[in-house]
Amino acid sequence: MARPITLFTGQWADLPFEEVAKLASGWGFDGLEIACWGDHLDVWRGATDDDYIADRLAILEKYNLKVFTISNHLKGQAVCDDPIDQRHRDIVPDIVWGDGDPEGVRQRAAEEMMNTARTAQRLGVKTVVGFTGSSIWKYVAMFPPASEELVEAGWVDFKKRWEPILDVFAECGVRFAAEVHPSELAYDYWTTRKMLETIDRPELGINWDPSHMVWQDIDPAGFLADFPDKIYHVHAKDSKKNLNGRNGRLSSHLPWADPRRGWDFVSVGHGDVPWEACFRMLNHIGYAGPISVEWEDAGMDRLRGAPEALAFVRSQLWDPPAAAFDAAFAAK
Repeated sequence: MARPITLFTGQWADLPFEEVAKLASGWGFDGLEIACWGDHLDVWRGATDDDYIADRLAILEKYNLKVFTISNHLKGQAVCDDPIDQRHRDIVPDIVWGDGDPEGVRQRAAEEMMNTARTAQRLGVKTVVGFTGSSIWKYVAMFPPASEELVEAGWVDFKKRWEPILDVFAECGVRFAAEVHPSELAYDYWTTRKMLETIDRPELGINWDPSHMVWQDIDPAGFLADFPDKIYHVHAKDSKKNLNGRNGRLSSHLPWADPRRGWDFVSVGHGDVPWEACFRMLNHIGYAGPISVEWEDAGMDRLRGAPEALAFVRSQLWDPPAAAFDAAFAAK
């Protein structure tokens, strides 16, 4: 069950797309999970411009890379978020921001997600990864008290906004893998169940990223076991807890790599994710898609971290045996 190992280009979008392709190819990655920001992939162009699609594919071919997935986290975030504020102005392009009217931003973000499905189809890609945003993340502390009706209204809003987007995904034959992540509607085990119950259709599944689970004390391998048919994509990313009696899980609004944080993202293999158990479970559930290295570590240079992460992931991938080991004990 050989799986391709790809590099997610989101953390490399300050570099030109071709430069990232050259780096990834030189390190030995099989392909790229292309981010829809920086100059890596413009889905407004990609949805209609044949020459633009041909250019992206030519760069991949030049460096012997494949594309299995594209990702549009930043614009997906704006589909459901409330409030829309300066944080969004900093991550969305002018075509989505417009005049900054919050509802207009949400509508244009939804349009971009539709164009992401169209671009994926034209690239020959079957899976888009991204965020959904959330109108109720602001209630996560449940104080001032948030009523059941107030929380439920957030799920109604999610269904209203994402159903038309997923209709376009269905038309294009493309799936959306929502990343389970704090600040999204699905951020832990039970909210993931709620998301999949709220919109129960084959176009919607999960991007499994264990780095967001271990600091919440969610078992990432058990998560795989409970959602086997909905694991549409896998991110290899790691995080490390640092709960020393002073540092808390909410991390005190401190920047990445600050030792006072209760947890931090670290390069793959340097954290608390039980990778062997997770890869054994991926074998068990029959996941055959790409393993995408999403490299994030504020305490390590990425030019060291990315190839090291590739080597670590490759060391964890092995095919299950063709027969049980105790079959050799049989008399016949």
